[in-house]
Amino acid sequence: MFKRWLRNTTIAAALAFIPLNAFAQQDAIKQGGDIVITYKDDIATLDPAIGYDWVNWSMIKSLYSRLMDYTPGTPDLVPSLAESFTVSPDGLTYTFKLRKGVKFTNGREVVASDVKYSIERAVDPKTQGPGAGFFGAIKGFDAVTGGTSATLEGIAIPNDSTVVFTLSRPDATFLHVLAINFASVVPKEAVEAAAGDFGKKPVGSGTFVLKEWTVGQRLVFERNPDYFVKDMPHIDKFTVEVGQEPLVALLRLQKGEVDIAGDGIPPAKFLEIKNSPEGADIIVDGAQLHTGYITLNTKVKPLDNVKVRQALNMAINKERITRILNGRATAANQPLPPLMPGYDKTFTGYAFDVEKAKALLAEAGFPDGFETILYSTNTDPQPRIAQAIQQDLAAIGVKAEVRALAQANVIAAGGTEGEAPMIWSGGMAWIADFPDPSNFYGPILGCAGAVQGGWNWSWYCNKDLDARAIAADSMSDPAKAAERQAEWGKIFTDIMADAPWIPLTNERRVVAKSPRMGGSGDIYVDPTRVINYDAIFVKQ
Repeated sequence: MFKRWLRNTTIAAALAFIPLNAFAQQDAIKQGGDIVITYKDDIATLDPAIGYDWVNWSMIKSLYSRLMDYTPGTPDLVPSLAESFTVSPDGLTYTFKLRKGVKFTNGREVVASDVKYSIERAVDPKTQGPGAGFFGAIKGFDAVTGGTSATLEGIAIPNDSTVVFTLSRPDATFLHVLAINFASVVPKEAVEAAAGDFGKKPVGSGTFVLKEWTVGQRLVFERNPDYFVKDMPHIDKFTVEVGQEPLVALLRLQKGEVDIAGDGIPPAKFLEIKNSPEGADIIVDGAQLHTGYITLNTKVKPLDNVKVRQALNMAINKERITRILNGRATAANQPLPPLMPGYDKTFTGYAFDVEKAKALLAEAGFPDGFETILYSTNTDPQPRIAQAIQQDLAAIGVKAEVRALAQANVIAAGGTEGEAPMIWSGGMAWIADFPDPSNFYGPILGCAGAVQGGWNWSWYCNKDLDARAIAADSMSDPAKAAERQAEWGKIFTDIMADAPWIPLTNERRVVAKSPRMGGSGDIYVDPTRVINYDAIFVKQ
């Protein structure tokens, strides 16, 4: 029953991920080959307990293994590092049997204590990782996050091949949680030997091994010959070249020097490429569970005033921003994207209305506006979108200085330092970790994410909504699936009364790949990996 419920509740999300060319004739999978991928920004870390941006997410997925994973190109859960699992009738006990003979790339066999250590490390406040809140249903979570215990009471290891999780409440998302990067299994001895630099010296049991990292230039990943799934991955090596402007990367791809332009196709070149003779072979255009938004730091004056935040929501012309994106997006009015279960189709949000925005600002005590700072990444078209936002804010008297920085610096300003008044999330906006509405709450709008290293850059914490979120996720009974989705939808529309965000766009992902790359679009716009390095292959 439990597994059937998982499939039923994800079917709408699965359809949401089907790229435009997903139903094209499939190429025969071939083994071998080296490929080149480009990105403008360098990678900040490959530590699975810390890394949480859309670029390193795919690489981390391929370096490590987890108890659960997804069938490539789909949101369908399957056992991975686990050979099998059972769930108790009350939904509170999960028992996993590990595969035998799985080895870390340092040569040691993976055992149950590694699973326990890895999840406790992700939860430990000293790690300063953004994913601790995902494990909130495990018994003893509050004691670890509160600093009164170093271990999770709810993880038992009766022997080297068995892990038993005991939850303090049912959690409808728990199997998904065990498939996300924060649940990746790492060896304690390698973490300790790295002395705080594990993100640069990763050791896992995934499909690839990091062989080289020249900061600011390249990362080289080679096939793990000891990976536990036969004929995975398909390619022998992939090199990630960083510091590449998207336009330059696209030109190199057209010349055959690059296989995947990771930052996508710049909007200014999209129509030209689309209409070119090779366009159909280069472009992968797929829907995704994505929302782009502006965070409004509720701890920074005058954004601590709800009327100010509501006024800013009314000030932005979202249709203009979709035009900057060549129509590859629709205007958003709530945190959930339209294809996510729980999305409220009747909710209209804040309409674009300059005069009402001015009046609300005056009512809040700022008739002449105020000065603030808007952070953005520096990869096209994000600075242009930030400038459009800046112009809209100026129309209501708000003078916003735009700071376009490398992605790692924007993340630090939002989560590590917490200093950013406003952040345009474009280029690193939220794409679902798994196809469930709860994923758009905990890390980015819940109290658990409003911490050092977290991704709740609004620093918004509403205890009442947190309690409702926990109650919604405790509805693990299949008969309550519709009720649960409706409650999640109400949580997100109620959040908009407090306006900690300005939801801007629900964007499609457009990837450029060379004609020699094989496979359907859904592994290049993968619902759980962004790009699925395990499943891509070279056809010539």
